[in-house]
Amino acid sequence: MASINLIESFTEFKEAENIDRPTLMKVLEDVFKTLLRKKYGSDENFDVIVNTEKGDLEILRRRTIVEDGTVEDENAQVAYSEAILIEPDYQVGEDLYEEVEILDFGRRAILAAKQTLTARIGDLKKNILVKKYGDRVGEIVTGEVYQVWKKEVLLLDDEGNELILPKSEQIPTDYFKKGENVRAVVKKVELKNNSPLIILSRTHPSFLAKLLEIEVPEIFDGLIVIKKIVREPGERAKVAVESYDDRIDPVGACVGMKGSRIHGIVRELRNENIDIINYTANIQLLIQRALTPARISRMEVDNENKYASVYLKPDQVSLAIGKKGVNIKLACELTGYEIDVFRDEEQEQTEFDIDLEEFSDEIEPWIIDELKRIGCDTARSVLDLTAEELVRRSDLEEETVTEVRRILQEEFEKE
Repeated sequence: MASINLIESFTEFKEAENIDRPTLMKVLEDVFKTLLRKKYGSDENFDVIVNTEKGDLEILRRRTIVEDGTVEDENAQVAYSEAILIEPDYQVGEDLYEEVEILDFGRRAILAAKQTLTARIGDLKKNILVKKYGDRVGEIVTGEVYQVWKKEVLLLDDEGNELILPKSEQIPTDYFKKGENVRAVVKKVELKNNSPLIILSRTHPSFLAKLLEIEVPEIFDGLIVIKKIVREPGERAKVAVESYDDRIDPVGACVGMKGSRIHGIVRELRNENIDIINYTANIQLLIQRALTPARISRMEVDNENKYASVYLKPDQVSLAIGKKGVNIKLACELTGYEIDVFRDEEQEQTEFDIDLEEFSDEIEPWIIDELKRIGCDTARSVLDLTAEELVRRSDLEEETVTEVRRILQEEFEKE
């Protein structure tokens, strides 16, 4: 049978939509059997033979030859006199096979069948896409930026499928240009208006987890386990890891030699600070590690109410709280405890101290403000830090720091 418009392009459909051959043949068979049922009332005595190589098909009608005048079902039986007109050698009781011309169905029926075929192929494509990405939820995918909108970015994968990266799932400092390749994790797959919607995320903890898995072979092999990840996208993340091999230092393995493993992840996350800590079931030790980089003097823990009071030196308080309160917020999320930070009053009482404001006649106000910004609001809190630490943490020059320390030291020496 000659190929017609209805089927001449189904081989292209197969290639374009990645639909396997048995599925495609079943779809075509169903479409034509629907035509047969409409025209003949039943499709039981018809065989639809699809040739996926040539891009055509045959429809054969099978009827049993009976004596003249005994035909009860015209779809299943044919009179002997009618059969021998087709082939003189036919005998009563044999099966007669006739080819059904598609054009016999009529132009309107063929057009409807073509639309049905297109719709079924479209549904198959959607189902395949939903299954493909449904199985990849939590995995990293790479897409090319196709369109940048105010509330979302449209990406295309290697097969031209559309992926959506909403603004809410982007790191605040993310900036994308058309044609750029972007990595993100598949967050969820849903159907909206009967169309697959693949939502990606760069802020979800699983994105950082997968990046670590790529960079750290020990995590991929299961020797190191990520117990929990908490993030403030673009600002800071805390990752609790545990090793199942005593010979492996989980923190060192994740950071890598001179930070080689973690640097690539930090760049991908737009310079997000990542604290890798060693997980422990000892809640006091876990809270202490979770408040990194601050150093704790002592703490009181109420396990029943999941509450911890943490006491620190004055210069450590701002480090524990962190910029915009991010550090303590993440520590609470990581440990599951509500943490309150206090100055260690006991230490302040044992040592005589002087507020920095008392030195305003010798130290310029902007220098005092800068020292306060890093948590040093008393003379001893400044002297407790080395000159190198003060220079590193503040915007002050080494000469300024040296002069400030000299002034403060002299005041204590007078006592």
